[in-house]
Amino acid sequence: MLTLQKVGHRDLERYYPLLETDFDSAELLGRLAVHRGMMNGSIEFLTLREEESGMDAGYALLLTKSLYGYVDLKYMGVMPWFRGKGLGIQLMREINRRYADAQGILAELTEFDDPDPDRLRKLRKFFARFGYEELACDCRIAGVRDNLLLKPLRGGTDLTPVIHRVLPDFYTRFMPEPAFRRMMEFE
Repeated sequence: MLTLQKVGHRDLERYYPLLETDFDSAELLGRLAVHRGMMNGSIEFLTLREEESGMDAGYALLLTKSLYGYVDLKYMGVMPWFRGKGLGIQLMREINRRYADAQGILAELTEFDDPDPDRLRKLRKFFARFGYEELACDCRIAGVRDNLLLKPLRGGTDLTPVIHRVLPDFYTRFMPEPAFRRMMEFE
């Protein structure tokens, strides 16, 4: 049995080295900013626990406060020893269940260099399986394209015209606006 649970600062410290391995440093939120977001309730750090072994099987970090009613799935990963066993699917199902009352769930897929040249296509296919649709938005993190996907949950509002307001609303709750503007740009 798998259980999704909200965890705290100590768990973030334990997981942060894994985040540094799984994600490019330019797209990685600073550790202190994440702690600040967890303290003010604008970030939730979740783990997927596999009860039989008592081990964590996956994790997700979501930006959860927005005036617009959306959540942003910033990072998601399966522990290396559980990869290839369908646990990413279980983790996504649990995330979708947990945030079912939101307007929708955004996901960010960046185009940083990756040893797997097919990674972005595989991720798009994975997210499409759960109803995520690509937004027509030219957004960049550290100069690299950030593909935004949306799983609409309530209402079918197109976020494309207002995404330049929605994303800063998430990020500036735990980081200064100038830092956000240095990290992310819209064209």
